[in-house]
Amino acid sequence: MEGRKRLTVTKRIVLAIVILILICLGGAGWLIGRAMQPTPSSSESERVTIAPGTGPVKIAGALEQSGIIRNAQVFTYYLKYKEQGSKFQAGEYEMHPGMTYAEIIDMLNKGLVVKEQGTKLTVPEGFTVRQTADKIQQQFGIDSASLLQAAQQYTEFTAKSFAQIPKQPQLKNRLEGYLFPETYEWAKDTKPEEMLDRMMLELDKKLESLPEHWEQSLASKGLTFHQMMTVASLIEREVAVEEERPLVAGVIYNRLKKGMPLQIDATVQYLFDKPKDRLFEKDLQLESPYNTYLHSGLPPGPIASPSLASIQAAIFPEETKYLFYVTKKDGSKGHLFAETYEQHQQNIAASKKNP
Repeated sequence: MEGRKRLTVTKRIVLAIVILILICLGGAGWLIGRAMQPTPSSSESERVTIAPGTGPVKIAGALEQSGIIRNAQVFTYYLKYKEQGSKFQAGEYEMHPGMTYAEIIDMLNKGLVVKEQGTKLTVPEGFTVRQTADKIQQQFGIDSASLLQAAQQYTEFTAKSFAQIPKQPQLKNRLEGYLFPETYEWAKDTKPEEMLDRMMLELDKKLESLPEHWEQSLASKGLTFHQMMTVASLIEREVAVEEERPLVAGVIYNRLKKGMPLQIDATVQYLFDKPKDRLFEKDLQLESPYNTYLHSGLPPGPIASPSLASIQAAIFPEETKYLFYVTKKDGSKGHLFAETYEQHQQNIAASKKNP
C-alpha cells in the first residue's frame, strides 16, 4: 500500500515538474514572441549609423538603442537562425519604429542608406571630355585642367570599359567616348577620378542592356570594342533623326570596306577646342590622324560620348549599298542617302532647292 502511495506521489511530482517546465517554456516563448514584435509605430524616423566592419551584435545594439527593435539579444539570435547579417552594408539608415524584422534585414542587406544630397550634372549626348570637364568646373568648381589630367593619367579606374581603351599615343583624349552621357548626382567633395569612373561604370551598366549576342556581332565584323565606340561617336555627331542611326552606320562600314575616306566633318571639328560654325577648305587640310578627309579608315578613337542608341547602331547597322549622305536643308535635320556619286550630287542639288 505504501509503495502505491509513493508511486502516486512521484507521478504527481513529475507531473508538477512537467507543468512547471511547460509554464516556463510558455512564458519564455511569450517573452520571445513579445520581443520580436515591432516597436510602436511612429511617423518620426531615426537615423542609425553603421560603421564599416560592424558586426551583427553591435548592429542589433544600435537598433535597440534607437528604438527600432525591442531586444538586441533576441534580434541577434534571430539573425543566426535565419543565417542573416553577413551581407549587411555600412552607412547611415533612416528607419521608423514599427518596422518588422524582415523589413529591417531587407534594408540592411540592400544597403538602402540615406541618399546624400548632391549636385546634379547632366552630360549631354555628343559631349567631349573637354566639354564635360568645363561643365563640371562650372557646377562643382573643380578645375577642368585637373579633371583632364586625371582623364589622361589616372590608372586605377574600376570600370570594365576602361580596360578596353588601347594604349596608343595618337589618342587626343584617352577617355573620349567612354564617359556615358547621363544625369549624375555627386556631393561637392567628390574627386575628379570618382566622377570619371562613375561615368564609365554607367557605360558598363548600359552595355548590359544590349542583346546578348552583341559581342559576337562585333567579332563577325572584325571590330574591336574601341573601334565600335569610335563608330558610335561618329554616328552621334552626324545624326539627329533617330531612325537614321543604323543607316549612317551602314554608310560608314560600306566606305571602310571599299577603302574610301569617311570625309566626316565632325572629325575635323574635333580638332578645335570649340566647334566652328562653318568649315573651310583649309580646315579640311589640317594634318591629324582624326582628319577623315586626309586619312582613310577610322580615327584613332571616339570624338564624343555616344548614346546607347548610337552604340546599338554601330553594332547592328542597317545593310544597304549607300555610300553617301547629305543633310537636308529643310530644317528636318534628316539626310538624303545615295549609292553612287552621281546620285549624291543630285541629292545635294535637291537639298539646296529646299532651304
